[in-house]
Amino acid sequence: MKYESPRGTRDILPSDIRKWQFIEGTARSVFESCNYAEIRTPVFEQTELFTRSIGEDTDIVGKEMYTFLDKGDRSITLRPEETAPVVRACIENNLLGQNEFIKLYYIGPMFRYERPQAGRSRQFHQAGVEVFGSSDALIDVEVIELGVRYFTGIGIKDLEVDINSVGCSICRPVFKEKLKKYFEGKLDGLCENCKNRFKTNPLRILDCKEPGCQKIIEGTPATTDHICGDCRDHFDRVIGYLKQFGIAYKLNKRLVRGLDYYTKTTFEIVSRRLGAQNAVCGGGRYDDLVEELGGRSTPAVGFAIGLDRLLLVLEEQKIRVPEDQRLKVYIATLGEQSKQKGFEVLQNLRNMGIKSDMDYQGRSLNSQLKTADKLKAQFTIIIGEDEIQNGLAVIRSMDHKTQEKVRFEEVLGKFK
Repeated sequence: MKYESPRGTRDILPSDIRKWQFIEGTARSVFESCNYAEIRTPVFEQTELFTRSIGEDTDIVGKEMYTFLDKGDRSITLRPEETAPVVRACIENNLLGQNEFIKLYYIGPMFRYERPQAGRSRQFHQAGVEVFGSSDALIDVEVIELGVRYFTGIGIKDLEVDINSVGCSICRPVFKEKLKKYFEGKLDGLCENCKNRFKTNPLRILDCKEPGCQKIIEGTPATTDHICGDCRDHFDRVIGYLKQFGIAYKLNKRLVRGLDYYTKTTFEIVSRRLGAQNAVCGGGRYDDLVEELGGRSTPAVGFAIGLDRLLLVLEEQKIRVPEDQRLKVYIATLGEQSKQKGFEVLQNLRNMGIKSDMDYQGRSLNSQLKTADKLKAQFTIIIGEDEIQNGLAVIRSMDHKTQEKVRFEEVLGKFK
């Protein structure tokens, strides 16, 4: 039987891993420079955590979650997103005491049963941040600027920040009723998903990417025209700060997120080169979620970056990923005694922090030198029977094709 990776998943091979290390390493560097601390949560949680936070009628909960009963007949779900697990972890571990202010980030795999396509897999990867404890509009702007800072750090240009406000628990129900009235006479033109959304949450229709629905959505009322005074004041301050600090943005009055917990600010950082599924970063406020999941009332804001899509942007824009550290030394040996001496030298080189390796297959010298070339080693140390008898090793420069004989006790000094 031939085994293959499950549909919608893939192996990340050594030839591609450097790209992943680059975007993940840059995320850690940028986030930690702004005083965000890393948090790691389990890849599976109680199913109710997601049905309660994301919304039972959402596509994620209704169609896309990997849910199963464990051996204790408990309903378990592979995490489809990370905000709810981070909130759960903060509540469980008492990280959100009264007046506490905490900034966190995460990097890891998520799982959704979706139709596999470019930049969208059933196991996908996200990096994101979550901030708890401040309702200040300026922290919204810090989070947005942090996303822009990250993309700038990896060399991506010509991105766009789309921003909107979806209101709060006070003004959003009123806006939903206005949406219902708008869509009532246009249901025949909506896709089947949106017809269901009309019954459960018409706000989600605005997130549909189907061309037919998009035409109808163009005429919908704008969310920002129907938000309450508190939400209007908050949003005006966010926009004012974006202008003040020179962060380019575009007001998208119909931008909503596909998760029920968002309040007030919502935003996306998009790449226009990715077609309909163009968002590489999305986020916003979720001031009610901590309390809904059993914690004390705590304002919060964050974002998530789709790393799989981000790699597509890197390829599209031909952004060069820094090369891995080059192999400094390869050791070629001939014979058992030479192999033992070579391994002794190898250990000493590694103790000095020098990237090095050797042959373990007992091949010919010519084959070992070809391997050193393939690995792009800077130097090869050749040790054979003659070298053992004379107490000398041959150090060959693979770049210049020159070599010299050096006493064994002096070999390490050549690489200090």
